[in-house]
Amino acid sequence: MLNNTGVPTAEDIMGVFPTEERLAKGPVAVIECYQKIPCNPCYTACKLGAITPFDDINDLPNFISDKCTGCGLCVAKCPGLAIMVIDATYSETEAVMKIPYEFRPLPLEGSIVKGVDREGQYVDDIRIIKIQNPKRFDRTPIIWMAMKKEHIKVIRNFQMEGLYE
Repeated sequence: MLNNTGVPTAEDIMGVFPTEERLAKGPVAVIECYQKIPCNPCYTACKLGAITPFDDINDLPNFISDKCTGCGLCVAKCPGLAIMVIDATYSETEAVMKIPYEFRPLPLEGSIVKGVDREGQYVDDIRIIKIQNPKRFDRTPIIWMAMKKEHIKVIRNFQMEGLYE
């Protein structure tokens, strides 16, 4: 499906998603990199060794989730926007997802937007809780989204209407 539509299958997603046990320990990166291409900025960004050295620049990232603190340095460095951070310990009912966001306008903190899946289909309303917007124009903003815990494997982005900065 990925090669035809650009959308990973449920099996693809489960293959890169951290275990429930790891999610319960705090923030962790999720690397949705499914195709071998010449790329390694995630490795060079990770100072904790959670992404191991590549034998070949075309390799998929080898991710060790237990070494990851969810710092998010790799999120903004990924040119394919393939990395997010999940914090399933945010609250009893909600998780936080941190995603790179290269569109304008940016949403407003506190706004309610439409959480969508990898195909752009509406799943549930989510709340924008923080925007890390670097001062330099060449840096990717990171959007922090709060959502129901049961949606962390489904929601991957958002759509907004009339919510401008």
